[in-house]
Amino acid sequence: MILGVDTEPAAAPGAPAFPGDRAAFQDRLRRALGSPLPGQAAQEAMLPGFRRDLPDRPPEGEGWRPAAVLILLYPEADGLRFPLIERGSSVGRHRGEMALPGGGLEPGEVARAAALRETREELGLSPAVAAAIEVLGALTPLRVPPSGYAIAPFVGWLPSPPAFDPEPREVAALVTAPLGLLLDPGARGREERPFLGRPHEVPFFRLGERKVWGATAMILAEFAAVLDGCRIR
Repeated sequence: MILGVDTEPAAAPGAPAFPGDRAAFQDRLRRALGSPLPGQAAQEAMLPGFRRDLPDRPPEGEGWRPAAVLILLYPEADGLRFPLIERGSSVGRHRGEMALPGGGLEPGEVARAAALRETREELGLSPAVAAAIEVLGALTPLRVPPSGYAIAPFVGWLPSPPAFDPEPREVAALVTAPLGLLLDPGARGREERPFLGRPHEVPFFRLGERKVWGATAMILAEFAAVLDGCRIR
């Protein structure tokens, strides 16, 4: 199932849109990703409340498991978009959650290659489309104590809209989101969720009827901070 969040959020007062020249924006974003990043402070804007009570270590008896994800930007008639996936029932601890395409590293694999491979496999991209992805840069790595993943996030770029054919065993739904959603204050919310018998405040991004929270929201929060510096002032 492939869905689209079709309405671009209205620009907030004092928040000009992205440049109409996509090549100029691409270059600006590449340079921003190569500069000092907003880092943990930006990520923690979307940190679930229960995470504040957890030690920064993987589950007992396990080590950190390296993983990589990709924010894949591509143009549509309504502007730049990126895909998110709803994890299928066969995917371990994060089944049913909204996530960026990505997954664990294979033996001997580097993070960047893993992000590209997992994106190709999960989104069902053709070899030609996958080969056309340009990695513009990386965001700040993020460790997730509940699952034990140490995630390396990357930002990729495609020059034209791809055809998606999601892997049904891993992807229950694929949702494409307008890039401007990340800078829309109205797309952010908070709610209470139980964890170990106690309610905790959990921030999230609204994506149509779905909610993006946890590590994925933290990665997107840092990317939003990077994007904020790439707008026309």
